[in-house]
Amino acid sequence: MVAVSNQNAIKGGEFLIRETEAHEIFIPEDFTAEQRMMAQACEDFLNTEIHPKVEEMDNMKNTEFMHKAMQKAGELGLLGITVPEEYSGLNMSFNTSMLIADVLGSGGSFSTAYGAHTGIGTQPIVLYGNEEQKKKYVPKLATGEWLACYCLTEPDAGSDANSGKTKAVLSADGKYYTITGQKMWISNAGFAELFIVFAKIEDDKNLTAFIVEKSFGGITMNEEEKKLGIKGSSTRQVFFNDCKVPVENMLSTRGNGFKIAVNVLNIGRIKLGAGVIGGCKMVTSQALTYSKERKQFKTPIANFGAIKRKLAEMATKIYATESLCYRAGQNIEDNINSLAANGMSDAESKLKGVEQFAVECAIAKVHGSETLDFTVDEGVQIYGGMGFSEEAPMARAYRDARISRIYEGTNEINRMLLVGTIIKRALKGELDIITPAMAVAKELTSVPSFESIDASLLFAEEKSVIKNMKKAILMVAGKAVQNLGEKINDEQEIMMNIADMIIETYAAESVLLRTEKMVGVKGEKACEQQINMSKLYVSEALEKLGTAGKEAVASFTQGDEQKVMLMGLKRYTKLTPVNTKELRRAVADAMIEEGKYCF
Repeated sequence: MVAVSNQNAIKGGEFLIRETEAHEIFIPEDFTAEQRMMAQACEDFLNTEIHPKVEEMDNMKNTEFMHKAMQKAGELGLLGITVPEEYSGLNMSFNTSMLIADVLGSGGSFSTAYGAHTGIGTQPIVLYGNEEQKKKYVPKLATGEWLACYCLTEPDAGSDANSGKTKAVLSADGKYYTITGQKMWISNAGFAELFIVFAKIEDDKNLTAFIVEKSFGGITMNEEEKKLGIKGSSTRQVFFNDCKVPVENMLSTRGNGFKIAVNVLNIGRIKLGAGVIGGCKMVTSQALTYSKERKQFKTPIANFGAIKRKLAEMATKIYATESLCYRAGQNIEDNINSLAANGMSDAESKLKGVEQFAVECAIAKVHGSETLDFTVDEGVQIYGGMGFSEEAPMARAYRDARISRIYEGTNEINRMLLVGTIIKRALKGELDIITPAMAVAKELTSVPSFESIDASLLFAEEKSVIKNMKKAILMVAGKAVQNLGEKINDEQEIMMNIADMIIETYAAESVLLRTEKMVGVKGEKACEQQINMSKLYVSEALEKLGTAGKEAVASFTQGDEQKVMLMGLKRYTKLTPVNTKELRRAVADAMIEEGKYCF
């Protein structure tokens, strides 16, 4: 195999210190006809098997519905999108799997069951299993013959997953491990034939992973959890009582379980970011339809400015989530392909490819889940009293959405993880944040330079704003590390402030780059509303960044140092005011005319 070296390939987190051109990113409009056909197949499946049967699906007494729905998805090949062909999969690209997660995201409880099986249920074996394990188990999982669940969380081990107490004891003859312990919040447990189980051997510091068949015995469960939302997905406590697991069913090596958990969750995080998009679009379209039908004061409420504002903000946030998810997804895919071309194995290249972009995965998870929550909340509000009724679709959407900010690592954990990862990489010299941070610090004490901006160029001022947003992050984060040292990890509020600055900057830049690339193909007239949403998003992102920056600066500085930093923050958050009212009305009117989310 010929070695390939892409010197221009971007690294995870490097967007903070590197300017990206529009032609360098992938946008949803770039998907091929084949990929769109696959997405259409998923929509057809939802329209046939899921959407018309949501009441049946969410009836907690009917646990067979989800089992059968997942098996039907397996028959259509939907459970093996990224699984290699030799294990009965379709071997499609990473960004294609993102597209599938996106479309199936409108499936409510089904999307949770699907994500748990194809992600944390199947991928540990695909990525870490030996050849014998892959041949034995992956074809069954890819076709839906068997369904899988992932047993990590325990009553006293949630975010601190490595503190689990489940034990695995080697038998005297060395032929099997006996697993004993309790797991909770296990998705798909009620119908799974295969369990990925994490336990500690003797007094090991780190977990070890095991592939456990239900038929091994020693497995009991509580009744189905009575949950706030995603009622149709199976969620149960699982007890392992002297469950005997053959030694050959250890996954990877002893003590490598925590690494497996972390890396598989990275994949789950970005897939969740994409996986909310379909639901967001569906809720927005439903709210739009209702607003056109519901009349007050003898006119449809869609004609009111307050409703138009809500619809436009819903659309703008969705557009941003979609933009950043597929940008990051393609970065991951390109990295995977580069590593594979340089001789790395398929499984290892996928692991390393995703791990490199752990920061972007966390951003996608946080931004996507919070966009979903915002969208369903506004959906309820647009429906008014009907939104609070189970007779309308908003109540279920509102309940189902709430879990997204919790699983795959809470949003608080993900915020601290993304900042911590950037700091670690900077200190290791893997990401040169220090040099540009020092340049920004020097710039603060110099006379401001007033660069002329060519107003005739699309997004000329907004691009300048993005550069300044990055400077603001470097200024705040750099000074925080300088003043606090290692104690910064204990200052969670400051970490989350910095995270919000990073998330909004990545989202704003992704929106601008996507729209700029579209304009290059279709022209400004055809992309009028995308341009409007881009201007809207940058304006709002800048406000959020400024607020988060002020909170952080006030937390660890005082006196003259604080004054200098606040002045710097003011310098880096300047933007000519835009008429957000008219921009929102234009975006909303376009959707009202189209009758749905149309971007």
